[in-house]
Amino acid sequence: MRRLIAALLCWLALGVHAQAQDPALLQHILDELGSHASVRAAFTQSRENPALTQPQVSRGQLLFVVGHGMLWQVTEPYRESLALTGVRTARIDEHGQLQTVRGSDRGVAQVSQMLQSMLSGNPEDALRQFEVEAHGTATRWTLRFTPRQERMARVLRRIELDGDRYLQGIQVELANGESTHISFADTRDAGPLSALEQRALGITP
Repeated sequence: MRRLIAALLCWLALGVHAQAQDPALLQHILDELGSHASVRAAFTQSRENPALTQPQVSRGQLLFVVGHGMLWQVTEPYRESLALTGVRTARIDEHGQLQTVRGSDRGVAQVSQMLQSMLSGNPEDALRQFEVEAHGTATRWTLRFTPRQERMARVLRRIELDGDRYLQGIQVELANGESTHISFADTRDAGPLSALEQRALGITP
């Protein structure tokens, strides 16, 4: 899960001067995403690989707080809770204790940084090395990212984001035929955070 999300979001984190087909629509989307300081959602992640007969599916809950990071909590088919911020990645055990994740800190930290950029509506940290196409309307839109550089295109075919008031789906297609789709449901403003959520994200009450 971490590898797939990190692959998606660290590619996007390379920055942008977006040349979208509809600049006004793109700006509206970024403004709308940036209007939510904290968001909760349920997610379903499905990974397809030509070598696998069935997709690998996981489900869980996401909490994202602008300026602090996110909690990514898998509930099926196993249980795992991760706190991802710009300075660390930590696993939350069954007792609510944080254990720093070693070895993948750099890649996983880019996950949080990318979400910070996209969900805070900051185009300067999202799209510099991609051709960007904005389609649809202000109430139902799609952003398509296609790599500009041949080196990146050898790995990544394209990424699509779709949404309305919130980001509702992410589709990642790799050049080797693998694909990952993440859909979000019951997306809403987060409301008050629990003491554990605040501690995990380094938020001072």
